[in-house]
Amino acid sequence: MASDSHRTRLLALAGPVYVELLAGVVTGIVNMLWVARLGGAAVAAVAIAGNVENVLLGVALMAGSGTTVLVARAVGARDPAGVRAAVRGGWALCALLAPVVAAGGWALREPLAHLVLGGGSGSPELALTVGYFAISLPGMAVFFAQNQLDGVLKGAGDTRTPMRLALLANGLILVLDPLLIFGPAALPELGVRGAALATVLGRSVALAAGWLALRRNPVLRQARPARPAHSLPTGLRRTVATGLPMSGDFLVRMTGSLVLVAIVARLGTTAIAGYGIATKAMYLATMGFYAIRQAAAIHTAHHLGARAAAQAGPEHPDRPDERPAIGRQALLLGAGFGAGAALALLLLAPWVMRAFGAAPEVAAAGALYLRCLGPYLTLLACYIALGGVFEASGASPRLMRVTLVGVAVQLPLAHAFSGLGLPGICLAMALSAALQCAAVLGMFRWLPRHPEPTGRLRGRHHDTSGAPSWTASLE
Repeated sequence: MASDSHRTRLLALAGPVYVELLAGVVTGIVNMLWVARLGGAAVAAVAIAGNVENVLLGVALMAGSGTTVLVARAVGARDPAGVRAAVRGGWALCALLAPVVAAGGWALREPLAHLVLGGGSGSPELALTVGYFAISLPGMAVFFAQNQLDGVLKGAGDTRTPMRLALLANGLILVLDPLLIFGPAALPELGVRGAALATVLGRSVALAAGWLALRRNPVLRQARPARPAHSLPTGLRRTVATGLPMSGDFLVRMTGSLVLVAIVARLGTTAIAGYGIATKAMYLATMGFYAIRQAAAIHTAHHLGARAAAQAGPEHPDRPDERPAIGRQALLLGAGFGAGAALALLLLAPWVMRAFGAAPEVAAAGALYLRCLGPYLTLLACYIALGGVFEASGASPRLMRVTLVGVAVQLPLAHAFSGLGLPGICLAMALSAALQCAAVLGMFRWLPRHPEPTGRLRGRHHDTSGAPSWTASLE
């Protein structure tokens, strides 16, 4: 059955993406445990730098996610010229963004540290944060390039290589962290700067390995000799138009999360500590939602490209629009994963909090929060998973508006229900997620019927003599 085929393909794409995202979360937790031995000021500096990196990830997604969708459409259409144009446009945008972020971040590292710390001139946290930024912000050029490389490979249907690269990078970071932070033997003791350097070095090695994988990919290798379907400026504009709404959606959600932290902080030290630890545990679930979303975007884009190519052919066959079927499978997978995660946190909440070494009061607050998250997680999973179909269909601006409205509703509700403690925060989050989920389900009927195909679908691009190379990454 077609539904079984779609479900199988989504699982094949989403599994490696989840491992890739999970590796980053686990490494961040372990990294923080190493830094914690340096004291509270060091932990604060690295935590603040992590929040800044999350914001910059939203900028990187403009190039990486936009490239994924455009490359996937061209691959589905068996259009080497379209693939070449999409890859060039994505790298051009990355080349514009990365130097600005790296050089600008290094030049403004001290004012940025003042900004995120809210002043604090002369504090230990300020000096440590500036030191971390001096290495991490220039290193964002590597981070942007790695994100872009992953986007190209995912568009070609290869989610396993980005997973392996993430495991390589994060494995190296875990090895380098204690060596560069504490300086055993003859190594220098660099403290928080060592943590930043370990991250940049690990990512640099993975980027070098990624370049080799990129050269060997059969789909990209076949597209390399093709003349690009359109000019570099056109490719750049297409990448921006496709990726900007995805980037905006992420940044809106991140901004809402930061404001929500400020609301929870009003509940007291115990509540904010429990919330902070529980949120890290919740990431283990939400990374799964985003893995399904990426899989849905890639699979939908491949289908749209193939459909556009069929309609542009000499016989104009009437290929059915399978997005409803893909969307239903993404929705079912998201709902199942969200409900399973909610049940696991409900049953294991106390043990999860103890695993993070939380004090009894903090553990009790965090466990209560985790046990109240069930409705929110299930609804959020549905919304995020189905969003991948919209991203591939060119409807990301609508999705971003839904997210914006959801955040705008969530924050006042969280403030109003904060008198109920952390359960009130969960209630506000669940109501906001329900609104977003209802909106995206309603929008599902209004997807564009005939999205613009990527590149020029000339007759010679449909030559099936090279089909094995193209289909190898799609199966």
